[in-house]
Amino acid sequence: MDNQQSKTHWKRLINPDYIGAYALEPNEDLTVTIDYVQREQITGTDGKKEDATVAHLKGHKPLILNVTNSKSIAKLYGPYIEEWSNKKITLYASMTKAFGEMVECLRIRPTVAKPTKQKIAVDRLKRAIASIKAGEYTVEKLRIQFALTDAQEKEVAEALKEKTDA
Repeated sequence: MDNQQSKTHWKRLINPDYIGAYALEPNEDLTVTIDYVQREQITGTDGKKEDATVAHLKGHKPLILNVTNSKSIAKLYGPYIEEWSNKKITLYASMTKAFGEMVECLRIRPTVAKPTKQKIAVDRLKRAIASIKAGEYTVEKLRIQFALTDAQEKEVAEALKEKTDA
């Protein structure tokens, strides 16, 4: 299987200033936080300038809001764009009919995204295990803060088993 992340989707080059469906892997959801929303002039893929509603996202490219996505956010947070700041939305890729053909589009899930735990890097896990062994940290806190893989759970168990065997 090809590693999709090492390849460039051609649509990333058409309008690289805005996030689109091509930014997501198949069946991937992306939870983002809205920084602010405003009406502004954008340059379309055809080079034409037009006014559009744009949601600026924290840590991501802005999202041009069409009527469908604006309604989705309004159902979650109310009709006033000023109240959408600092709110989370979950984006997913879908298909819609436009100009007589089916095209990819970004849509917003109808429910507020639940926060997900971050993954832990190898070096950080090693430091956490050392802190647990030293009595400065607990396995419970580790599991609350991070989403551990099965292999990482096994690594923690093995490391703590060594401590009890010593």
